[in-house]
Amino acid sequence: MPTYIVSAAAGLLSLDAKQAIAEAITVSHNKVTGANMFFAQVIFQDVPQGNHFMGGRPLRHDHIFVHGHVRSGRTREQKADLLNRIVDGICQVTDVPKVNVWGYISELPPSHMIEYGEILPEPGEEAQWMESLAPEVRNFMANIER
Repeated sequence: MPTYIVSAAAGLLSLDAKQAIAEAITVSHNKVTGANMFFAQVIFQDVPQGNHFMGGRPLRHDHIFVHGHVRSGRTREQKADLLNRIVDGICQVTDVPKVNVWGYISELPPSHMIEYGEILPEPGEEAQWMESLAPEVRNFMANIER
């Protein structure tokens, strides 16, 4: 259900770092929201040199930007906890200081999202939604984590 897009300068993050960041984001989302880990997807965008500007000037420092698209319905505290966990996880994996890791959460109403072929449920209605899915869809989802 959540999609996290991680943007950083091309070459800043190794494949191992990307794997560790994806795991940190996935675990953070699971711990804060209770959503199954197979829902979280993390997409990395390598930004070529000269394609990122801050204040109208080319970016001069190593920065990592995380933009999460999540279902609406979480509390302010949950969103703050999620952002802090994600940023802390990235800082543990990389040498990028916390001041250079930026995080954003954009909320979408569940009715504006379709995943695994179905409109998403409201928070708290996940169990009923999962039960309504065809067995082959549930099996497919469960095998993503393996």
